[in-house]
Amino acid sequence: MAFSEGSGTLVSPASGTHLARPSTTRPPVSAPRIPESAPSAATVRGLFPALAESTEVYLDSAATTQKPLPVIETIHRYHTSRTANAGRGTYPWATDLTTRLARVRARTATFIGARHPEEVVFTGGATAALNAVALSWGLAVLEDGDEILYNPRDHASNVHPWHHLRQVLARFGRHIELVPYRVTELGEADTADILAKLTPRTRLITTSHLHHVFGGLTTLEELRGKLDPEILLCFDCSQSGGHLPVDVTELGADFAVFAAHKMFGAPGTGILYCHSRVHDRLLPFLPGGNTGVSLTDTGLAPAGMPELLEGGTQNIPGILALGSALEVLESLDVGVIAAHNRALTLRLIDNLRPVPGLEFLPGPAHAPCAIGYGIVSFTLAGISSTDLGFVLSELGFLVRTGLHCTPGGDADSTDSVRVSTHIYNTLDEIDRFTTCVTTIAEEVM
Repeated sequence: MAFSEGSGTLVSPASGTHLARPSTTRPPVSAPRIPESAPSAATVRGLFPALAESTEVYLDSAATTQKPLPVIETIHRYHTSRTANAGRGTYPWATDLTTRLARVRARTATFIGARHPEEVVFTGGATAALNAVALSWGLAVLEDGDEILYNPRDHASNVHPWHHLRQVLARFGRHIELVPYRVTELGEADTADILAKLTPRTRLITTSHLHHVFGGLTTLEELRGKLDPEILLCFDCSQSGGHLPVDVTELGADFAVFAAHKMFGAPGTGILYCHSRVHDRLLPFLPGGNTGVSLTDTGLAPAGMPELLEGGTQNIPGILALGSALEVLESLDVGVIAAHNRALTLRLIDNLRPVPGLEFLPGPAHAPCAIGYGIVSFTLAGISSTDLGFVLSELGFLVRTGLHCTPGGDADSTDSVRVSTHIYNTLDEIDRFTTCVTTIAEEVM
């Protein structure tokens, strides 16, 4: 769906359109009949107080999403009414919170396609979740000579934990290999390169589900039936969660991570999905209160999931807010959000393609068919991305610039401007933004 400037309601983008290569111009996205059940632009944007308070155009939802009123109210209520700790006391305030958190866990499992609530672990964020995989699984099972395949152009949170794991294991005489694989022109993991680099010592393949810079979607479906069943798959769903439907079971994920603040929730809350088949391979990475372990004469005896990986007091308001965020996402329909972002992405690419001196980074702009997931990055000749971002912000358009948390030192890394959208953005905003970029390009040429 996309917002129509004239009606201010959601409209469906055209589908199945085949595109020429990037050097040609794609026909603009059409606007079919408006479904009667589609919410209006005013209704959707009215959910987000920060948008009502500002005249600026927010185009940085890949960094964090705006927060809807139900999320804000949930956090406020926790701090102003019956504040307590969960899983500790037997009085009503505490037991009620314990029940509510269990409901959020069950709702989260359903939302991401997990088969069992105990496969859902609440963490301090996606970064904490990926580090939990490295420390609770990697430290426990990896042996000398084992290998992890990773994308060095992924977000640092899906790169640095594996390097840290390698350094820690080396101190104990275990030397693992980190094997990089390539990215395609579409911004997706190069599955042919992954297949070529598999060895009998491959233990994990980790990838971004939706790339945070390129906007390329990776499912690894081309590898199905070609992998040793013992090779685990880890998906960073920080950008896809809440932006498009995600089913971890369909992905074949053993691990998957989500960032609540990028799916309408609060910062400091994350989701770690652990398939039940790996539960007996995990050790606590944050032992302490609430981890369910018991102290014996021989050491710590771990208990079941998810308590095994949830040491300490949880971010209770953050988890409750996640529940409210999921309610909002479900009410809007994540499929509708995905279609809306697709229409915005196609409009953005079509409008930017003729801009003199503009070059797209890998991603949907290079696709032979009409795809898009709300993230597009580009450079503009004659002006640095930092300066361009500053000029755009002065003109009321808020975008991300730089390397976007991609690890430095990579010869392929490029400073760029990243535009990222969500359900609260409109086609009119995209048109005004691209007109502004065109004017700047003409001035710096």
